[in-house]
Amino acid sequence: MKSKILLVDTDSDCLISLSGMLKGTGFEVSAATSAEEALELFSTWHFPVVMTAINLYGRDGIELLKQIKRIDDTSQIIVMNGEATLETAMTALRSGAYDYLVKSRIDEAQVISLVEQALEKHRVAEETQRLLQEMKVNNEKLEKANKCLIEMAIRDGLTGLYNHRFFQECHQTEISRSRRHKRQYSLIFFDIDHFKEYNDTHGHVEGDSLLRIIAQITKGRLRQSDFAYRYGGEEFALLLPETDKQGAYIVAESIRARIAEYAFKGRETQPFGKVTISAGVTTFPDDAMEAEEILDKADKAMYLAKKNGRNRVHAFNIGQMTVAVTSTG
Repeated sequence: MKSKILLVDTDSDCLISLSGMLKGTGFEVSAATSAEEALELFSTWHFPVVMTAINLYGRDGIELLKQIKRIDDTSQIIVMNGEATLETAMTALRSGAYDYLVKSRIDEAQVISLVEQALEKHRVAEETQRLLQEMKVNNEKLEKANKCLIEMAIRDGLTGLYNHRFFQECHQTEISRSRRHKRQYSLIFFDIDHFKEYNDTHGHVEGDSLLRIIAQITKGRLRQSDFAYRYGGEEFALLLPETDKQGAYIVAESIRARIAEYAFKGRETQPFGKVTISAGVTTFPDDAMEAEEILDKADKAMYLAKKNGRNRVHAFNIGQMTVAVTSTG
C-alpha cells in the first residue's frame, strides 16, 4: 500500500490537480484548506510527506512547517508558492522544508519523483531515529551491565561488603584526602572470636550465615559516609572519614555490643556462650601517617583486645603496645 500524503492549500483547483496526480500513482491523499485543519489531521496521523502552500488562511505555510516539525521531525515538508522568489525558497529550506515548488511549473512527473524522494528521506530519517533509540537502549543496558561488573569486582560475594582489594584502594584514597585537607579519619579492624570453633561445630553453612548477619549488623551501625569491608575470612575493616578516635571507639563498641547480644544459632556452644568480636581502633594522623602503618597498628590494638580476654575494643595506644610486646617476651 502506498503512503499517505497530506496536501494543504486554499486553492481548491491546486488541491484537485495534485490529488489526482498522487492518487493516480497509488498514493492515499488527505487535503486541508487551512493550517488549523492540517494540524488537526496531522495529530491523528503523522503523514510522512506534507505538501503545503505558503499562503494559508490565518497562518502561513512556513509556520505550519515549523509546527509539524516540532511534532514529528521525520515528516518531510514540500513547500509550494505561486511565484519563484529566492528569499521565500531560502526561508522555507532554512525552516526545515525538504524542497520548494513553484505552482506554475508543476508537472506530474516532477511531483511524483519529488514525493518519492521525500518518502525515501522520511524512511531513512525514521530508521536513523530507530537505530539511535536502539543504541541509546543498548548503551543504557551496557552501562548497567558495566556497573554490575564493577560492583561484582569490588564486593565480597558472601557478605555484600566491599572486598579486600577495594579496601586497599579506598584506604590509599582516604589517607591522601585526609593528608591533603589536614583532616582525621579512623580505622576499625575486628575479627570474630573463636570463629573456627563455631565453623567446626555448626558447619560452613551456619558459619556463612553468621558472617552475613555480622556484616548486616555492622552496616546498620555506620553512617552513609562510612565504608565496611570484609578484609578476609572472619576479619573486617571499617573506614570512618572525618572521625576522631573517640568517635570511632563508640562505633566499634556499638557493633561489639550488638553482636554479643544477637541470638545467633548455636551461640551457646561458644566459649562465652555467645558470639563475640575483638576490635582495634587507630586514627590518622594521631597514630601514623602511612596507610600500612595505620592498618598495622589497628591490627596490634585488636591483638591486645584478644590478649586481654576478647569481646572488647581497644584503641591504639603506644604505651599499651609496648607493655603488650614486652609481656609476651
